[in-house]
Amino acid sequence: MKALRETGRVPGLRWCPSPNFGPRPEGASISLLVVHNISLPPGQFGGAEIEDFFCNRLDCSAHPYFEAIAGMQVSAHILIKRDGSLTQFVSLLDRAWHAGRSCFQGDEECNDFSIGIELEGTDEIPYTDAQYRSLAWLSRLVMMAWPEITPERVTGHCDIAPGRKTDPGQAFDWGYFLALLENSSSGEEGA
Repeated sequence: MKALRETGRVPGLRWCPSPNFGPRPEGASISLLVVHNISLPPGQFGGAEIEDFFCNRLDCSAHPYFEAIAGMQVSAHILIKRDGSLTQFVSLLDRAWHAGRSCFQGDEECNDFSIGIELEGTDEIPYTDAQYRSLAWLSRLVMMAWPEITPERVTGHCDIAPGRKTDPGQAFDWGYFLALLENSSSGEEGA
């Protein structure tokens, strides 16, 4: 855990650095984990478009939807694909651009103190078991490195930006995820 806190890089994860990040404000304590979803084009899985989007190299002429997001600069710390594989885009020590205007328990600008995890998916399509298991493993690792993040401080994008965001959506099974998280904390699960 010491290495993770020092480098912000999760060992063994594919590294695809995004230019869309900045420093956390001085004195900001990493204390929140935010679960998101993304699919590009919407509802389609398996391509390189999410990675390209986070790295500002998306070909906006490749799909009509991409024109609507042209010029946007966003990122997440980590993406979990449908097969459970993980790619890291931003050091956990840095401020990824994932939450936008947001508030958690009265604290605004959640990017300042949160880690953003994207699941390849949509609000309506069930997530895969591999994604839940990877998310539980990753969440436990992050929680061990930053004990300020407790299960009560793992939340959805919809909860920190209500009315503006809906992800991870009704397809996300919080009960199942939290059960896996609890099991992973007792050593019964792993990625």
